[in-house]
Amino acid sequence: MKGRFAPSPTGPLHFGSLIAAVASYLDMRCRGGHWLLRIEDLDPPREEAGASDAILRVLESYSLHWDGEVRWQSQRGEVYQHALQQLIDQQQAFACRCSRKQLAGAVHLGNCHSVSEPSANTNNRTNTGIHNPSDDLDAAWRFLCPHGELTFHDALQGDYHSQLSDIGDFVIRRRDKLWSYQLAVVVDDADQGITHITRGIDLIDSTPRQLLLQQALQLPTPSYCHLPVALEPNGQKLSKQNLARPLQPDPTGNTLWQVLQWLQQQPPKELQGAGNEAVLQWACQHWQPMRLQGLQSQPAPAEYRR
Repeated sequence: MKGRFAPSPTGPLHFGSLIAAVASYLDMRCRGGHWLLRIEDLDPPREEAGASDAILRVLESYSLHWDGEVRWQSQRGEVYQHALQQLIDQQQAFACRCSRKQLAGAVHLGNCHSVSEPSANTNNRTNTGIHNPSDDLDAAWRFLCPHGELTFHDALQGDYHSQLSDIGDFVIRRRDKLWSYQLAVVVDDADQGITHITRGIDLIDSTPRQLLLQQALQLPTPSYCHLPVALEPNGQKLSKQNLARPLQPDPTGNTLWQVLQWLQQQPPKELQGAGNEAVLQWACQHWQPMRLQGLQSQPAPAEYRR
């Protein structure tokens, strides 16, 4: 079994990041599985200088030691290009120059006026305006979303239903030539043999898109477990975008103890101050994620809020 923690280097880790890291780590360690680390450095304009190194240092300071080498998505462009070409060859991806203004807030449903020839029937979903990526079009590439409903079972949240017409044709390579999270994560999860994905419920809406890509690329589907998110006092989730307080190294084990308490694992008080290794050893022996079943959010501890 293999799990992974996959942060993006857009800023320092925060308490919410540590929740996801610890839960995914424990979910694998208690099964005797491997825990991998992947840096999702796909968006250079949004990345913060030094954030990747800081993430590695903080994880190591909490004794969250990963298996194997760190994977860097910025080095994987050729593999993502191969996946895109497969989708194009299958007529499941198409080039698109539609702007946000043209879409006016609506989902994209195959009507690609700006790429199709003037004489083409732009109201026909089978006319996808497919081009070879080597043409270097000034365009994004979208996945041609099918019709219907998609349902998957989440270990904590139960059955999750998604109307595909609400998703529409989503971007898999951006117009500025950067790869989308959706395509890259699917390709890398399959390549790394990921069997279990444990992450925040803020990413559950991405799962139907990833399932569609897995099906189209004939890749295996992992088991999903979406955790509740930690909230600021104003109801926003802790995130880098919302300027969550950076996580500081803590060798005492107190921060990890608070993470376990937040995850409703009921760690004994005598573990406070016992050190990170001792806290993680106890947690691996007592991990019960189903205590979080159906829970979608909780307030973050006071000292980790803004």
